[in-house]
Amino acid sequence: MNGTPRLPSSFPSTPGSGARGRVSNGSAGGGGSAGARGGNDTGSPESQSSPLNGRGPKSSLPTVPQGPTATSSSAPLIPVHIIDAPSQRMYTFAVWGLLIGWRLYDWWLLVEEDTHSISLFVKWACIDILFFFGVPLLRIPWLEWSETTSFTAYFVHAFINGMLMFRIPLPIEGWLLFLTKTLFDREMSISENSVRPGSILHNSSLIMGKQIINILPEGSVVMNPDQLSFCVDSSHPSVSIPLRFNQTRPQHIDLLRFDFDTNTNETVTLSNKEMKHPVQLEDGVLLLNYVTKKPGLYRLHKVIDKTKLEVQRRMSDTIVVNCPRGAIKAASSNKCLGDLSDLRMEIEGTPPLKVVYRRTANAEQSVHHFQSIQPENFASPLLGSVRATTLVLPGSQDVSWARTHRISVPLNESMIPSGRWLYSIDEIHDAVGNVANFSSGADDGEHNYPKGAHLEQDFTVHERPVARLTGCDSRNPLMVANGKSVQLPVQYMSPGRTPDDTSHTLYWKFSPLDTLSKSGDHGNEVQMEQFHAKTAHNTPTIRQPGLYTLMDVESKFCEGEVKEPASCLLINPPEPQLSISAENIIDKCAGKPIGLLVDLDLIGTPPFVVRYDVITRGGVHSDHVIIHGSRYQLELKPRDAGNFKYQFTSIDDSVYKAHPLVGSDMLLEQDVKPPASAVLRIPSSPIDACIEEPVEMHVDLFGEKPFTLEYELVHNSKRHKHKISDIETDVFQITTDPLFNGGEYSLSLTSVQDKTGCKIFLNGEVKFTVRRQRPRASFGHIDGKHRTVEVEGQPVKLPIRLTGRPPWTVKYRNVNDTQGQVIERSARSTNDFINVNQRGVYEILDISDDQCPGTVDSKASKFEVQWVPRPQIKVADTAVLIPDGQKWLKREVCEGDIDAVEVHLTGNSPYNVKYQVRHKPDHGSGSLINKEFEAALGLATISMETSKAGVYEYKFSELSDALYDHDSKKFTPLLLEQKVNGKPSARFTKPGQSYKYCKEELAGDEVIPVRLEGVPPFSLEVDIKHQSSSRPETVKIANIESNHYDFRIPHRVLSLGVHQVSVRKVRDARGCQQKTEYGAPHVQVQVYDVPTIYPLESRTDYCVGERISYTLSGAAPFEIFYTFEGVQRKAKSLGTTFRRIAEKPGNFTITAVSDRASECKARTQLSKIVHEMPSVKISKGRQVEVDIHEGGEAEILFEFWGTPPFEFTYTRSTNARKGHKSVVLETRHEVSYEHSKTIQSSQEGTYEVVAIKDKFCSFSTQKGAESRSGQKLLQF
Repeated sequence: MNGTPRLPSSFPSTPGSGARGRVSNGSAGGGGSAGARGGNDTGSPESQSSPLNGRGPKSSLPTVPQGPTATSSSAPLIPVHIIDAPSQRMYTFAVWGLLIGWRLYDWWLLVEEDTHSISLFVKWACIDILFFFGVPLLRIPWLEWSETTSFTAYFVHAFINGMLMFRIPLPIEGWLLFLTKTLFDREMSISENSVRPGSILHNSSLIMGKQIINILPEGSVVMNPDQLSFCVDSSHPSVSIPLRFNQTRPQHIDLLRFDFDTNTNETVTLSNKEMKHPVQLEDGVLLLNYVTKKPGLYRLHKVIDKTKLEVQRRMSDTIVVNCPRGAIKAASSNKCLGDLSDLRMEIEGTPPLKVVYRRTANAEQSVHHFQSIQPENFASPLLGSVRATTLVLPGSQDVSWARTHRISVPLNESMIPSGRWLYSIDEIHDAVGNVANFSSGADDGEHNYPKGAHLEQDFTVHERPVARLTGCDSRNPLMVANGKSVQLPVQYMSPGRTPDDTSHTLYWKFSPLDTLSKSGDHGNEVQMEQFHAKTAHNTPTIRQPGLYTLMDVESKFCEGEVKEPASCLLINPPEPQLSISAENIIDKCAGKPIGLLVDLDLIGTPPFVVRYDVITRGGVHSDHVIIHGSRYQLELKPRDAGNFKYQFTSIDDSVYKAHPLVGSDMLLEQDVKPPASAVLRIPSSPIDACIEEPVEMHVDLFGEKPFTLEYELVHNSKRHKHKISDIETDVFQITTDPLFNGGEYSLSLTSVQDKTGCKIFLNGEVKFTVRRQRPRASFGHIDGKHRTVEVEGQPVKLPIRLTGRPPWTVKYRNVNDTQGQVIERSARSTNDFINVNQRGVYEILDISDDQCPGTVDSKASKFEVQWVPRPQIKVADTAVLIPDGQKWLKREVCEGDIDAVEVHLTGNSPYNVKYQVRHKPDHGSGSLINKEFEAALGLATISMETSKAGVYEYKFSELSDALYDHDSKKFTPLLLEQKVNGKPSARFTKPGQSYKYCKEELAGDEVIPVRLEGVPPFSLEVDIKHQSSSRPETVKIANIESNHYDFRIPHRVLSLGVHQVSVRKVRDARGCQQKTEYGAPHVQVQVYDVPTIYPLESRTDYCVGERISYTLSGAAPFEIFYTFEGVQRKAKSLGTTFRRIAEKPGNFTITAVSDRASECKARTQLSKIVHEMPSVKISKGRQVEVDIHEGGEAEILFEFWGTPPFEFTYTRSTNARKGHKSVVLETRHEVSYEHSKTIQSSQEGTYEVVAIKDKFCSFSTQKGAESRSGQKLLQF
């Protein structure tokens, strides 16, 4: 027999089986193994079996050669070195298994749809042919079955396919249903979601809640019932923790205290003294306060009453911590403007902490706070939003989270402005709820503390100083006398400082004069120096010549800034020197000296001041002369006779003061005896005397008093002599009589005689002219009138006519000036002008020329000046505008409309108007266009901008005419505003798309969405053109109230076939319209017939979890349109049955159905009401334990959701205990006509609802016939 065992089927032999058949029986076992392995190799069978032969190469037979054809035909199609033979067999069986699963899935869909399918039978027949006849072609070892086997397997599978796809009952259909339901138990719900029916039918949220009633022992106790917070410190060394007892009086109390630092606990037993005086709050309720001084976590451990029974305790923890505290620390209390505050707040307490601090900058206060102040990686049960009653987990004693932590909170803020700043801590909150309040207003329950110095930190923020040099820079060096010192001209400024607080330090560098560079800068030799000034006016003293440059300035607290000029050059100029030479002045008549002429030569820095003493018998008097150059000639000519000595004592220049002059050459001496003389003081300009006025002349007399003076006045060849004697003064004034005749006069001195009696003839003469008439003033004419109208703002020249000699002084006023100011003006021409720039009546008040008063012509003393009116612009009376504050509103227009506004211009044409057109679109950025126009007439028409939609603002900002340029100060802009409404538009949302319509209107229409832009309501015109017609039908739609319109074509304009639909015209509520151009986007409409749908059940009320089924007529597949929960949905059905499971309550309404043939919705209104499953909650849906005393009662609240009346069943079970199962004690049935019901119970146990039903549906958690479905529709 072959080495490989044969299967009962007629599978072909494994490759190599024929070769193994020729091996002797003694090697059959080895040959079998070799055959098994031979499937993994493409070599000959003999080569595979020879190594396994126990006799080795001695018993090997000669190899029968095989042709290459046999070898290649028996090899697998997929080489085994790529995928070995067992893996290929495994993959083949896996594919077969997947096909079986897919086949069962298709069958399950048919079961769900309750239908059969020929198409699925044909599909699986083809798949089975491909599989059973394709596998042998792969030549996989052991799977190379014959054609007979392939046909047999195919027909078996075809028979099974027929039984499944045509829904023929099978004996094993129940097992298949169970298997398939396990794998594919998902259905489509009415929300179009794939759901598991089991999750809907067995909804545990319908019955929620449980109430457990415990009958308490005789009494109970609770610690800190009000959850108060406690802390201890030196100000509050102890706290009182309240213990409240109900219906009991304690005999023995043990407390557990957990230490924060060691995480150990200790038992604290209250003494009889501590339990001696409890407080009676109410009947049966006692309050006992336990006083403690130690921080820690406290918990009730054991309480025994007088009956020696343990009192029931409510587990709650009370924390006693150290009270929070804090301090503010800073490195310095003086800051500079712009510095950071750089302070730290040291906070101590149980984290997380909160600190509230106040910051006062000068008079401005602000309150700030820091929250969640805690160490890094800090964990605490107090961090949760809901605080648990027990803070230590069972089996744990870790309470380190409640320890007091010291946390440093840095605070860095930029300190601007300068002045006094104060930081102070107002409150500190810890995690437990303790509040340390350091301010004056503490709330109840807060610990109030006095605010100490450690809780405040004040700063003085100083301005930064500024320094610079004054009066000395690169062009103006500092000139200092040699060997003298000078103050460095530093200007120090420190804003906000008082004079007593301006001490500062200056830093500068100095380079000697001979070390400066060629450019005048500091050289290699530089010295750094500093000076400490006590006040702002203290400056350093410098002496050595060179370059001084300020480098820095510092006040007592802040570094400052050095501004330019910062450099100063100090120079020592040479000392002044004087050399003199003198010669006598000799009287030619007497031959005697009458004075000295001294030549002065000077060296130094001008200007010079030369001081000298004049020494006579009468004493010594000092005199000086100021010299602006290096040479000067000084004339010393005394008036009196005698001996005169001139001692030159000192000389000053711009640097050196009072430089002494020594030496004999600095003394001059002379004896002087001058003769009598008289000199007329000749004025610097020719004398022009006024008519009818006297003339005055001054005469200087020299000699010995008294004097006799003779003079004569010559006019028109007539001489009038005058003699004046006994003149006792050195200066005499000659005053003539009033001169009534005009012309040329000559006044000459003829002789003078002094005490000596020597008469000296004189030849001094002064000629002067006396005017022949007085000066006169009057206004000239402009265009023959004393009135003019001029352009405002331009100077107006009022002509004045003057007689006399220039310059004239004219006094005039503006009569209309309320202040009555008199204006004085100088004129230099006889036909001059008065420049005025105000309107009014001008009057000449007085006139005088260069020396004579005059008269004003009363007939021409006034002149009126008026302004030409400035141009104005305003809206014309014909323009329909609405005033709105400072602007005008023009009626709204549509985009592209032609509109204009007329404006009225007053003034002098032509006019130039500039205006701005500001466009503010509804979306996007606006634009601004500057425009201008010229108008020759007083009425101009402005075209309005309507090219784009939006708000246009027209601002007429500039106006000028032929006389006036624009003046923004005297022109009020004209503002116009107009809203340009955009053209409405209508377009198909999906242009070019084909829509399908039903022939009958009742079957439903497919809407054509149209997007409208503009302001509703809209009116729309749509053209509908049939393919066989050349003329379109126009449909008009009015009052479209939204920007989205679903256009339904009236069936009166439709017929079977293809139609082309296009928008012809659209108009909105603002009256704007737009016509669509030829070739605009359009849609096509095809008209079809419609399918139908009918419900399988006549009822309308269903429950959640039930299935709603319909039958369809038409050509599958179908599309079913329905609404559920107000949402429109769409479903597909491949067969004539449509079924959905109700997963949610709501109104399930089928509105339309379409099939493949028409794709047109048949309108219908098949409504089914899906009712919510009734639900019930006991104790708000939570598990609540209620403790009552023996004989007391507890309320059990049942809340229902659904449609009343409600029927419910509830049970009372034993309370669950460790190691014991709960047992149902009783079951009760109740009815409620409201949505809630309260039942009083005094029996201990666990109360649960097991069944609930309302008007329509029911649900039960009990096992039984009703619970198999879990729900059903009820009929009342």
